[in-house]
Amino acid sequence: MKIKISNLLVLSALFIGTIHAGGFQLNEHGARAMGMGGAFTAVADDPSAMYFNGAGLTQLYGWNFMAGTSFIAPNTEFRGISSDITSYKTTAQTFVIPNGYVTYGSGDWAVGLGFNVPFGLGTEWPADWPGRYLAIKTDVRAYTITGEGAYKVLDNLSVSAGLVFSFATVTITQKIPYATDPTHPILFNGDALISLEGKDNSAFGYNFGILYKPIRKLSLGASFHSQIKYNFTGTATTTAASQLAFETFPAGNISANLTTPFNLTFGAAYDLIPELKLSADFQYVGWSSYDTLAIDFTNVPRAASPRLYDNSYIIRFGVDYRLNNALSFQGGIYFDKNPVKPEYLNPSLPDANRICFSLGANYKVTNNFTAAVSYLFIRSSELTVTNSNESVVPTYPTDTRKFNGTYNSFANIGSISLSYSL
Repeated sequence: MKIKISNLLVLSALFIGTIHAGGFQLNEHGARAMGMGGAFTAVADDPSAMYFNGAGLTQLYGWNFMAGTSFIAPNTEFRGISSDITSYKTTAQTFVIPNGYVTYGSGDWAVGLGFNVPFGLGTEWPADWPGRYLAIKTDVRAYTITGEGAYKVLDNLSVSAGLVFSFATVTITQKIPYATDPTHPILFNGDALISLEGKDNSAFGYNFGILYKPIRKLSLGASFHSQIKYNFTGTATTTAASQLAFETFPAGNISANLTTPFNLTFGAAYDLIPELKLSADFQYVGWSSYDTLAIDFTNVPRAASPRLYDNSYIIRFGVDYRLNNALSFQGGIYFDKNPVKPEYLNPSLPDANRICFSLGANYKVTNNFTAAVSYLFIRSSELTVTNSNESVVPTYPTDTRKFNGTYNSFANIGSISLSYSL
């Protein structure tokens, strides 16, 4: 049978941790930019400037259209629970993350409209693995539609501002043991399956950008993406044995206000020779700006959760080599600092420090049509948790075991972008 629940605090905590996991933030919003390791803030010379630095739109003339997709295939292995070293792996999945841009520029000013997925991905663990009470299946999507305007203040200085409209969905599945409440002993063992779905149909943010060229060979850029505050509402649905239709699973809905972090990025690009451009970015991610989450239940008191994340950063380096007027190649490397302390790590999407390598190619098929492809490999450092705050069975207070073990993760990402100009 299926019945609604609302007073499962652990489920709500997972809902929160899922949204704020650093690994769910996506920065792959254009194939050429991804090929350069995302070091594109001071380059910003194709329509994906809408995302990376809107001030770069003044480098584009007339109508420009760009559509692209990234194919993200993450993999995670967990060995544990300590001192056991049994290995468990996530189910192989490929996430399709689209992006699209339309811009118009006169040289002195430009406007544009963009579509992105800045937060996404998910995990799916075996249904009977030891962490089934923390996570089985998790899927997050945050979509944005951005309107951008850019203006060339001086011949070598452009600025931009944009308004962001966003909507988001979250789906989480986990299990809970029947014997969750010692005051309601039962005569058999087993698990109930819990699914939570939450959404927010309208949230808003903004961005700013600046691009400055002090000399012909050197470009300096900066961009700021604001926090976006989501007012999620959701329901949890439990599938359990019909004999358990009592107050252990009371009816009700759940709501929570969640905030994604701001991103502040500084970049520099330099033409070492006419055919070779070098670029670098420093991206600061304000995860700690989220300090407390209040969770509202239908028929139990409000619960609050303190912040669990630190501010983090990403350091990026990229190169673009133009072989001829039609073909260029890209390469990149970056380091992504983990914002989550090991003791707060959750298997919904394990985070760790990451080192990433990328390659790409950009080909001008005609004077108006360009195709770009790129590949990105993400390798997370092995992370062993010895002091986890996560309980193996969070809903059973007499179980003191902690979810300690070792995580290994990597991801393969392919991207393609097609551009057309008029």
